[in-house]
Amino acid sequence: MIETLLRLVPTYGLYVVALSTFLSCLAVPIPSSLIMLTAGAFMATGDLPLTTTAALALLGAVLGDQLGYGMGRAGSRHLDRLRGSPAALIVRARHLADAHGGSAVFLSRWLFSPLGPYMNLVTGAAGMAWLRFTLWDIAGEAVWITLYLGLGYTFSGQIEAVASLAANFSGTLAAGAVTLGLGLWLRAAPRSDHRPT
Repeated sequence: MIETLLRLVPTYGLYVVALSTFLSCLAVPIPSSLIMLTAGAFMATGDLPLTTTAALALLGAVLGDQLGYGMGRAGSRHLDRLRGSPAALIVRARHLADAHGGSAVFLSRWLFSPLGPYMNLVTGAAGMAWLRFTLWDIAGEAVWITLYLGLGYTFSGQIEAVASLAANFSGTLAAGAVTLGLGLWLRAAPRSDHRPT
């Protein structure tokens, strides 16, 4: 699938960039970071226009985040029923939203990007003000887009190495964030005085 998507970048570059950032913000497992790196490399060779590529990437990401936020608003009572890995990410995202509000949205766009789609749902469900969410969202997505397009542009000859490094770093940060969130949740959980009889 990754190879197929990357082959589409030279032909349908702007559409692929916008669609991939949109879908990734809805937790669709699409290699948007790799697509952004590749788009940056095509920008370096002049095959994709810099300003238009960055603008469409930002537009796709912000629209995806807005849809996720709206879904969180609309379905807030259903989030607590989720189980498994998404539930753990939602617990972490909710903790970040409660503790840090707008800065949690900002950081989940680029530093803890695997948490981003869940942060959209949680902040919508938690009732964060739309304008506050949107301003922090745009700022964070601008950092993410600049970072990945810039890396692709700068290291266009070594895309595979940069992509591997970025994926490892992002995965490690996300795993650490989830582990920390679960640890804090377990620590705060009420203790039972029930003893086996």
